[in-house]
Amino acid sequence: RIGHVYHIKQQHPPHPISKMAPLGSVLLAPSPAGKTYDSMYFLKGAAAGGICCSITHGALTPVDVVKTRVQLDPVKYNRGLVGGFKQIIGEEGAMALTTGLGATVVGYFIQGWFKFGGVEYFKIAAVDALGEEKAWEMKTPIYLGAAAGAEFIADMFLCPLEAVRIRGVSDPTFSDGLADGFSKILKQEGVMGFYAGLGPILFKQVPYTMTKFAVQGNMADVIYNAMGSSPKQSSSSTNLGVSLLSGVIAGVASAIISHPADTLLSKVNKKGAGGEGAIFTRLGRIASETGYMKLCTVGLLPRCVMIGTLTAGQFGIFDTVMGALGASKFHFTDPNEK
Repeated sequence: RIGHVYHIKQQHPPHPISKMAPLGSVLLAPSPAGKTYDSMYFLKGAAAGGICCSITHGALTPVDVVKTRVQLDPVKYNRGLVGGFKQIIGEEGAMALTTGLGATVVGYFIQGWFKFGGVEYFKIAAVDALGEEKAWEMKTPIYLGAAAGAEFIADMFLCPLEAVRIRGVSDPTFSDGLADGFSKILKQEGVMGFYAGLGPILFKQVPYTMTKFAVQGNMADVIYNAMGSSPKQSSSSTNLGVSLLSGVIAGVASAIISHPADTLLSKVNKKGAGGEGAIFTRLGRIASETGYMKLCTVGLLPRCVMIGTLTAGQFGIFDTVMGALGASKFHFTDPNEK
């Protein structure tokens, strides 16, 4: 089993955890002796993923507000990223840049929990099933498959919160907060109102996450090979630097690939967008009205800035939190170089 192949010696004996123990005590507890990638490891990975996603997405809420406004109304917001900031602050005040903060923090904590935790689980399950040598040869397909599966699950939970966030950004008078926004959408449109953007969110998030993890993992390997080192041989500060640099590259690549669907997601959640009918009919009308080039390019620069920064931050925070929780992040290793 993989827990024995990549065994990390425990420095302290395991101790029983009370069912009533606080979450912090559970997360800081060591895995049982002889087991490295067990349920405790996946719990820590999920928690680290939730923390890194909520922090990074929450911190970049002002950039996301400007990006979303540019996508929704490019005629009005046509002054670029910095001009968009000035325009929104001048018309609505600085607090307008925090619109949707609550939905963003909660939604992306849940999404990060399932995304990062799920990727770790699916990666390790694949290595268990294929064996170490075959998994090394197929690491890119494993990254892609693990990311796709984890993101699909995560998006089922993210979609309702993203609907509330985008509705609030497109219409600042829509609600007085997360709970009020949920209540209004449920009352006006029913449960399906929360999933109007499920198609585009899957088209955006699944390719984005597949690219993000595959590019980051492979770029990290390239960087380590260039240094003649490996994660186990490097210091924590070096590993953090590799995570940040590979994260920036992965973020920009992911942003470019997923941008058309991101634009559609922003537009379809605007009230009345695409007219009446089924969701894919509405999406077709929006795509036709907007044009392919505009779907690919409008708001792309601020999104590259946002996603490049966000992705680097996520991998950096994830690795840091995992270390703080006493877990060693799983890395593919070449069995011929041991």
